[in-house]
Amino acid sequence: MADENIVYVIEDDEMNRALMRDLFESVDLKVSLYESGNRFLEAMPVSGPGCILLDVRMPGISGLDLQTIVAKEIRDLPVIIVTAHGDTQMAVRAMKEGAFDFIEKPINNQILLDTVNKALEESAKLGSEMSEQAAIQARLDFLTPRENDVLLMIAKGKLNRQIAFDLGITQRTVEVHRARVMEKMQAKTVADLLRTVMSLESFSGKP
Repeated sequence: MADENIVYVIEDDEMNRALMRDLFESVDLKVSLYESGNRFLEAMPVSGPGCILLDVRMPGISGLDLQTIVAKEIRDLPVIIVTAHGDTQMAVRAMKEGAFDFIEKPINNQILLDTVNKALEESAKLGSEMSEQAAIQARLDFLTPRENDVLLMIAKGKLNRQIAFDLGITQRTVEVHRARVMEKMQAKTVADLLRTVMSLESFSGKP
């Protein structure tokens, strides 16, 4: 199923991978195992819902370097850092770069399951937000260049007569464009319109 949660375990120790697989499968979670960060990169792109359980010290690309890549490329897969005692400083650094949490070895199974479940909830939330953003962007892309100009000026708080003057068109034409913008963006009020477009990271309000 496309919406099935997957726990991506990236761990170089074969026994640890097997233990984690058995643990997650015992609570009906699907698991995908990788013996190195490089193997995981070969499998990309991957996406949520799910989470990544990432060891810090591995051959090839390090866990921290992989976490940096994941943070940029896979926004809906929270990363849980797994670290041995003495690696806490590196785990804290990873969290500052966007990791969801970190767990120290030896791993407590209940703590691990609780953390994974929280990460899966976060993944579902992120996935929903990304879907909503994509839908808004699709509506925004459907605007004509002139409608987009009118939208940008509405976002600046300009009145119809000011927009008409700036664009060199009649106020009636502005009203027509404005109505089409509202319809295409599925906004009932100007407040709805602004709240919608301002939620887009790509929307700067600049022409």
